[in-house]
Amino acid sequence: MHSNGLKISKVKLATDCMECEKYIGTHGGGMDQAICFLAKEGMAMHIEFHPLCTSDVKIPNGVTFVIASSCVEMNKAATNHFNFRVVETRIAAQVIAKTEGLDWRKYRVLRHVQEALDTPPAEMRAFCNKDIHSNAWTKNELCTFFGLTNEELNEESMSKNTINENVFELHDRARHVYGEAGRTIKFKKTCDEAKKNYEETLGILMDTSHESCRELYKCSVDELDELVEVCRNAGSLGSRLTGAGWGGCVVSMVPTKKLKEFISKVRTDFYSKTPERQAQVDHTLFATKPGPGARIYEPTNL
Repeated sequence: MHSNGLKISKVKLATDCMECEKYIGTHGGGMDQAICFLAKEGMAMHIEFHPLCTSDVKIPNGVTFVIASSCVEMNKAATNHFNFRVVETRIAAQVIAKTEGLDWRKYRVLRHVQEALDTPPAEMRAFCNKDIHSNAWTKNELCTFFGLTNEELNEESMSKNTINENVFELHDRARHVYGEAGRTIKFKKTCDEAKKNYEETLGILMDTSHESCRELYKCSVDELDELVEVCRNAGSLGSRLTGAGWGGCVVSMVPTKKLKEFISKVRTDFYSKTPERQAQVDHTLFATKPGPGARIYEPTNL
C-alpha cells in the first residue's frame, strides 16, 4: 500500500485483517492482528473490541515476560473448537438479553449486553447466575426458549461448522468472559496505580485467568496445565496460557533477577521429559519484551 501511495491507519489495517480471518472459517477475536500493528516498544497494551481501541499499559520494572511452548499445536481452522466457543458466548449474550427484556436479536457479543445493562464486567457475573442456569443447555431447549425452529436458531446464532452441536455450556462460558474482562481492567488499573509490590497482584490475576480458561472456558490441555505448574514452581509471579488455547504457549511474569534460574528449571522440569520437547526447547523457551508493531522502513542509500 505504501509503495502505491495509499494511506490507511493501523487501526483500519488491524480491523480489516480481523475480518479477513473469517474467510478461512475462523471467527477470531483479533488480538493477534491488533498487537501486530498497534504495539509500542516497552509497553503492554490494553485492547478493546467492537470497536477496536487500545491504550498503553506500563509494565513493572524488574520483571521479564517469558514465553514457553507446550509443544502442542492446534490449527484453529481445522476444528470447530474456537468457533464453538464464539457461538456459546453469542447465545449466552442473547439469553441474558432476552431475559432482561432487551431485543435479543440485536446482540451477538457479551460486551454489548453489558453496555446495554450499564453494568461493569465483573458485576455481570451476577446476571450470568440469575439469567443462565448452570446446567448444559440443549439445542431443543434453546429453540423453545427463543421460540425458534432448529433452522432459525442456526441462522440467528450458529456458524456453519457448529450447526450440528447440541450441548452448550452457556453459564460457564459467559462467566469466564466477564471474569476475564474484569481481570484485564484490574490488571491495567493495578499497573497505572503502581502501588508497592503490585507485581504480586498482577501474578495472581494471571494465575486466576489460567484457572478460568481451564475450568470455565475449557480451552486448556494437559500439557499447558503441566507447563503452567512447572513455571509457577520455577518461580514465576504468575503464569497462564496465551492465545486461543488447546495448545500453544504459556506466558509467565518472572522477576528479572531470577530469570536464568527460572529458564534453567523450566528446561529441566518440562522440556527434558521427552525427546520431542528437548528437540524444540532452544526456539520455544525464551525471554521477551514488548517491541513496536509493524512499521515501514525506507532505504536511504540505494
